[in-house]
Amino acid sequence: MTASNLAHTQPQTAFPAAPDLDESVINDFATQLRGQLLRAGDEGYEQARRVWNGMIDRYPLLIARCTCAEDVITSVNFARTHQLLVAVRGGGHQVAGHATCDNGLVIDLSPMKEIEIDPEARTARVGPGNTWGDLDRATQTYGLATPGGAVSDTGIAGLTLGGGFGWLRNKYGLACDNLLSVEIVTAGGRHLRASETENPELFWGIRGGGGNFGVVTSFEYKLYQVGPEMIFCFAFHHGEKATEALRFFRDYTATAPDEVGVLAVLGVFPPGAEAFPHEVHGLPYVLFASTYVGSPQEGERRLQPLREFSTPLVDFSGRMSYVQMQTVFDEDYPNGLRYYWKSTNLLELSDEAIGVIVEQAQRQPSPLSTTDIWHNAGAIARMDPNKSAFRGRDVPYLVSAEANWVEPGDDEANISWVRGFLKTLQPLAEGGSYLNFAGFQEEGDELMKAAFAEQYQRLVELKKQYDPTNLFRLNQNIRSDP
Repeated sequence: MTASNLAHTQPQTAFPAAPDLDESVINDFATQLRGQLLRAGDEGYEQARRVWNGMIDRYPLLIARCTCAEDVITSVNFARTHQLLVAVRGGGHQVAGHATCDNGLVIDLSPMKEIEIDPEARTARVGPGNTWGDLDRATQTYGLATPGGAVSDTGIAGLTLGGGFGWLRNKYGLACDNLLSVEIVTAGGRHLRASETENPELFWGIRGGGGNFGVVTSFEYKLYQVGPEMIFCFAFHHGEKATEALRFFRDYTATAPDEVGVLAVLGVFPPGAEAFPHEVHGLPYVLFASTYVGSPQEGERRLQPLREFSTPLVDFSGRMSYVQMQTVFDEDYPNGLRYYWKSTNLLELSDEAIGVIVEQAQRQPSPLSTTDIWHNAGAIARMDPNKSAFRGRDVPYLVSAEANWVEPGDDEANISWVRGFLKTLQPLAEGGSYLNFAGFQEEGDELMKAAFAEQYQRLVELKKQYDPTNLFRLNQNIRSDP
């Protein structure tokens, strides 16, 4: 691959040169931290600098392994004083790789894994270093859960701040909808609490506005009675029926109750995949994946049409624990694989849109890639759109082209497939997207303006108030001077 082509495929982020910090300054910073400060050559540095997306290979100058809010305050103040580029790491499970950087300071929250459950109040106070798997295991001890992601290794922080789609979305809303409060360290080093009654405008922006306004050091979630046994549909139909399957999916979702959280996935059975019978390897498929929030008996009845659309090639449907259900997709998204995902909103899954989706999905260059269509309704749509920065509540379908592959030499082909897919579908789309599935966010301000639309200027004003110098810019960035 030529140098020009390689540049075209990489995250579009310019990193400054490493600052010339005196050794005594760094040592003084280290002594102020309760956690550990890592530099290149230190034990643990190599592991701490790596993130989930194998495309991202960066070398921070410093990694502050924070153990408490005081460590975060110290780190933010140090970065601001010395004009260091800042990356904030929770789970590190993001396509864009914002959780790390070259030559700057990584504020690593992964050691902050405290979880406090109040089963009577049905609330959870959660440290930002936890994954959804950590939180699910803790809440299910009491038969409780809050809407989270669909991969248990995903960090709670990034997913919640960007919105947060999961299996419970249509019944109980997005992850950000179920935030009761947060504690946050702003760019000025202030430690604030934000809720609907304390700093309410900041709380509005945090719910869907990403990490633009500070470093969240604690999340408080509302919990619901869920599980422990769930019914789960996981039926793979032949991909030759893809057009008919998506029309069926459209009709099914038009009348599905809020208890159903379903998505349609187009892909190919990977050759050599031990999880599937040998005779289906290499065949295209349409997967209907869904859960039902409620009685497993009623769920079986409600989800049965997804299994009976045709005779499935493979059907892994059945009853399982909530915690197990939350891990169903884990093996498909391992650490170190190369990832590039982008999404767009559809107000209608028209025949024309289905035609484009099927045609483009069949062009995927990697057998590990998928095209995912999320049906979003119910509690998401009913929430007042003015109560949070998340935009797109009236959008019933989210289409995400997910390129997943192994070899660096295949970067350009896979990224080009995703970009071409979204470009072809765009004339039929609503104009917005889900910023947790936004590639490298290489479109910059234009992507943010399209995603937030009428709420964009309100976010700019909030940015001016809490981070006027854009210290926190490695995120779904809202600049104070767009």
